[in-house]
Amino acid sequence: MFFERKEEEKLHKGSILAGYDLGDDFSQISYCILGEDEVESVATVVGTKQYNIPTVLCKRKGVNQWFYGKDAVKNSGEEGILVTNLVEAAKKGDMLLVDEMEYDPIALLTLFLKRSLALMGFIATIEKIDALMFTVDNLDDRMVEVLAKAAVNLNLKTSRIYFQSHTESFYYFVLHQPEELWNHQVLACEHNGKRLKTYRMECNKKTTPIVVLIEEQDYPTLVLPGEQEEETIKKDSYRLADEKFLDVLEKQCSGRILSTAYLLGDGFRDGWAEESLRFLCRNRRVFQGNNLFCKGACYGLLERIEPSEAGKGHIFLGPDKLKANVGMNVIRRGKDSYFALLDAGENWYEVHKECDFLLRGEERRISFVITPLTGKSASEQEMLLEDAPLRKGAFSRFHMEIKMISTECAEVQIKDLGFGELFPSSGKVWKKQFTVV
Repeated sequence: MFFERKEEEKLHKGSILAGYDLGDDFSQISYCILGEDEVESVATVVGTKQYNIPTVLCKRKGVNQWFYGKDAVKNSGEEGILVTNLVEAAKKGDMLLVDEMEYDPIALLTLFLKRSLALMGFIATIEKIDALMFTVDNLDDRMVEVLAKAAVNLNLKTSRIYFQSHTESFYYFVLHQPEELWNHQVLACEHNGKRLKTYRMECNKKTTPIVVLIEEQDYPTLVLPGEQEEETIKKDSYRLADEKFLDVLEKQCSGRILSTAYLLGDGFRDGWAEESLRFLCRNRRVFQGNNLFCKGACYGLLERIEPSEAGKGHIFLGPDKLKANVGMNVIRRGKDSYFALLDAGENWYEVHKECDFLLRGEERRISFVITPLTGKSASEQEMLLEDAPLRKGAFSRFHMEIKMISTECAEVQIKDLGFGELFPSSGKVWKKQFTVV
């Protein structure tokens, strides 16, 4: 018999959801209102499609005055000190020397986040944001730690603060497009001028739910010329880039049917990919823009709060995702049943479940059922509660906590709660780690 913990109250229609794409060069913000389907991006200049916020701060020399974004760039120089690479600095964790004073890099990143989120003032103040999703290019363990600390420092009134990678944001964006755009594979090509990165999304329609996989590839040698280069050098560099990009596209499309392609980032702004686009536009839809990831962050929030029919029927198994369901075969209300503990498709760093359960008499062995969604066979992991007090003919009550400590490793902690006044708790605690693949 199990007793689950109380769930957080549901958000009401009209709640404000925000998606924040945090990058080391530029950041972007999108938002939506729960109950309305449209996701909008926040422009830095009202009435334009200028969504990029330079991820920089500037401190005025000699005084505690800070600027962010475009104002930071404008005020840098003789009177101001520009602070760049805020995300990378926060990940490294070393104190930053600015105007002969040391600053915590996470505190500076938090300052940038607060100032930039104020751009949403025409929709809602920071205090009235009901849920916030951060998305970043690479969501490793350290990035999760940094974002978690920065989120706490924002002092938001909501506990609904989440993180996801660009890859997952791409998935949620596509999921919320008309189905004819993703009835086959979908390709996204992102270029920031320094490197090309591709995301290719494929659905395995033979599984239930449909498993979605996204393959990522980096092309660091596909670099575009700088603005200061001579025109003749620029022309040759763009031609060479077009040839390389065409080669990438031909390999990505070989033997596959692609419904749609997205060209992302300012790298495609100058129209250099002439032959590549001619190839890409054959028999498929092609879109160009630069705010897909921040919109995908908002769609990710919507799926957490009000799952769509497409969301219910698909499951994304990215590198940060749990690849198997974990549960237990138990007796509930006198009948054998399966009790789900962990669900495949959840981010491993967010997985944490608590429950209470009863064992009868001398029973001290419990078993976890692991059911992979990758095609592998189901398996079981046993856990023995050694030296647990024996209470003949009576129940013993236990509290269980289970969480993932990496993408493939689960940790279980079980505590003896006793059973009423007759059988007080022994205070004993058992721990076990096992692989989930």
